[in-house]
Amino acid sequence: MTETNSRRSFLQRSALGVAGLSVANLALVEDAVGSGIPAVPAVAPYAAKPLKPSTLSMNGISRRTMEEHYKLYVGYVNKANEILEALKTVDHSKANQTFSPLRALKVELSFAVGGIKNHEIYFDHLGGNGGVPTGTLLEQINRDFGSYEAWERDFRATGLAARGWVWLAYDLDRGALFNYLGDAQNTFPIWNAVPVAALDTYEHAYFIDYATDRKTYIDAFMKNLDWNAVEARFAAVPRKP
Repeated sequence: MTETNSRRSFLQRSALGVAGLSVANLALVEDAVGSGIPAVPAVAPYAAKPLKPSTLSMNGISRRTMEEHYKLYVGYVNKANEILEALKTVDHSKANQTFSPLRALKVELSFAVGGIKNHEIYFDHLGGNGGVPTGTLLEQINRDFGSYEAWERDFRATGLAARGWVWLAYDLDRGALFNYLGDAQNTFPIWNAVPVAALDTYEHAYFIDYATDRKTYIDAFMKNLDWNAVEARFAAVPRKP
């Protein structure tokens, strides 16, 4: 057995789980072991998800708004990938909490990635027929807010108060849903809270259709909400009994 084949056999049996990697990633790990560099499997860049066709023919949120909004989302995807590339060559020796290239890149990466994830939730649950959720999601809303009507009243009011986003999220620690407010793409995360719905309240989400009339935009958002998509996200969340 050659040295290369011997090394491949060892890696495939090791606790690193290399056997589950692609051939390309296995080669990367082999090269790293041979050079003494810690093995880091290749990670695919962010990729923009297409809009659902139903989001381009909604009542109250125009096709033009959605197409322009989608361009903004693609911009976040591109910038996130650009920042990830820049981080590969950043000088770690100059890291500093006041200012450093590393700090700047990582702060802005959180903004770009927030923009990606927030918009993917938002786009995914538009294009529906509104109404009221069903099943376990409705049961959870009734338990945590008292009633669906109380939840919707709070959700709409939070939308008027937010400068950027509203998230309906399930707190894994409390075992409860809550309408969280965020003023920027990267000011959500409440640790261990999983968002199941997202309302974009930045002006770009509604200005073409409603100018500064955010209240009517929120009306349109609710009428086009796809509760099936929200329920699917909620069903995937591990919940307390």
